[in-house]
Amino acid sequence: MQSFDTVIRNARVATAADEFHSDIGILDGRIAALAVGLPAGQREIDAAGRYVTPGGIDSHVHFDQPTGDGSVMADDFFSGTTSAACGGTTTVIPFACQQKGQTLRAAVEDYHRRADGKPVIDYAFHLIVTDPTPRVLRDELPALINEGYTSFKIYMTYDALKLSDRDILETLSVARREGAMVMVHAENSDCIAWLTERLLAAGHTQPRYHAASRPMLVEREATHRAIALAELVDVPILVVHVSGRESVDQIRQAQNLGLKVYAETCPQYLFLTADALGCDDGFEGAQCICSPPPRDAANQQVIWDGLENGSFAVFSSDHAPFRYHGPDGKRAHGDNAAFNQVANGIPGVETRMALLWSEGVRRGRITPQDFVALTATNAARLYGLYPRKGSIAIGADADLVIWDEGGHIHLDNAMLHHNVDYTPYAGMCLSAWPAITLSRGEVVWDGQPRGAAGRGQFLPCLRPDPARPRRRAAELP
Repeated sequence: MQSFDTVIRNARVATAADEFHSDIGILDGRIAALAVGLPAGQREIDAAGRYVTPGGIDSHVHFDQPTGDGSVMADDFFSGTTSAACGGTTTVIPFACQQKGQTLRAAVEDYHRRADGKPVIDYAFHLIVTDPTPRVLRDELPALINEGYTSFKIYMTYDALKLSDRDILETLSVARREGAMVMVHAENSDCIAWLTERLLAAGHTQPRYHAASRPMLVEREATHRAIALAELVDVPILVVHVSGRESVDQIRQAQNLGLKVYAETCPQYLFLTADALGCDDGFEGAQCICSPPPRDAANQQVIWDGLENGSFAVFSSDHAPFRYHGPDGKRAHGDNAAFNQVANGIPGVETRMALLWSEGVRRGRITPQDFVALTATNAARLYGLYPRKGSIAIGADADLVIWDEGGHIHLDNAMLHHNVDYTPYAGMCLSAWPAITLSRGEVVWDGQPRGAAGRGQFLPCLRPDPARPRRRAAELP
């Protein structure tokens, strides 16, 4: 008779495809059995008929990432992963960002040093390619992909990060040849610069003008251009943090044409509007400056529709943790800095899962299966972590969340475990929150954070099947 380290009893298991009642037997950190009436384990956890889902994969987070503008991210790999675990996330994928003039290899080595001994849950790295020199494209990027860094992000905006169209084409061609997934931040840099100059010249410096500097058309144009460049090279891409209808329309059109275009969205586009940036000349709206900016209520519904109809493959937090108070966060350039000088990004790694379960599943907007696909399974497939991560299946890591439902949880920053001094979702009332989070069979949250610093493992990623082009490479010149 098989012995288990842990048995979770009476679970209502939800995967991306199924829902069933079962016990879950865990041995050596992996799921060893799914059946009713399993033998006793050394430890027993009674799910009591509650939903049990795979641990979340937050595939778009920023921890301890150099910024170059005087601001400092508040979360390192310990506070950030602790916060993630408390919110039901068991794997994170932050970004090793190449600085212009630096090698990609140096960025990866620096990021491993920053992570060393700190993560409480498992993690992988995306790359950010900002300086695609011939050496980077010929030698470094293929070598790193082969070592398990099989996804990378490129930017179409921000002076320190953006690539030209020609650089994008050259970089996409490497991804096609090597089987990597390319993430694209799609906003038109020149349009943003032109609008920003005119807004500042007119004295419109307050946070609320951030939205005016980045209207939807700049996202729409860049999304269209990114898709066209990817179509030319015949390589899949994933458009990140999609905010509203105009970009969604471009993505849906491409998908309807059979192109392999994937999309991601984030909580800020479901639960915030441009009003969060402020309606007066105050600075508080700086807390919600992110790019693209939140839109309006009609576009919130478009994003909900996209989650339901399959337009979006991934729901990530884009956690970018800058403190509101103090000299090195949102106020790094002064207490009344112009909107274009405010650190860009908002926190959300701990609230992502509960927001979507409470407002999506509990309100009938999406099914539990949709939730699992959007928060775990699809990210595992897109970034080369499946089948080890992202599902509840024999042989998979025992990354699990047991959900409490039906209560009234009033979101307040004091209940969170990130190192940021605010949450943009303060005041919301949720009806679900993770009761227990297990990472490789070990409880890392049960109402208190339990994960030890350094227990998280680095995960080299496989080449993801969704990154395969539609045609054979021989068909291109």
